[in-house]
Amino acid sequence: MLASMFHSLFAIGSQLSPEIGSSGIEMLETDTFKLHCFQTLTGIKFMVLADPRQAGIDSLLRKIYEIYSDFALKNPFYSLEMPIRCELFDQNLKLALEVAEKAGPFGPGS
Repeated sequence: MLASMFHSLFAIGSQLSPEIGSSGIEMLETDTFKLHCFQTLTGIKFMVLADPRQAGIDSLLRKIYEIYSDFALKNPFYSLEMPIRCELFDQNLKLALEVAEKAGPFGPGS
């Protein structure tokens, strides 16, 4: 539900932005979490829900896109808009998330 609501806010933000060619909302921040969004040139959106103090989310999103490109888009059995069923994708995504988690939060008190 959060993703569908964010998608609507993203679209509204890109239309209301005073910047010509704005890509929309890239981050939604609250006291308890940050929702980061990375939109590819083809319009695919990747979202990560993270601790507000977590560092490196932009690079994590780019890494997730790289994994998606390598293991989903190049898979002849994958169709857009369908769940990704590829063990190599799952393994590499899990590894990228573990690396990001080990980097740990960065901010006050760290």
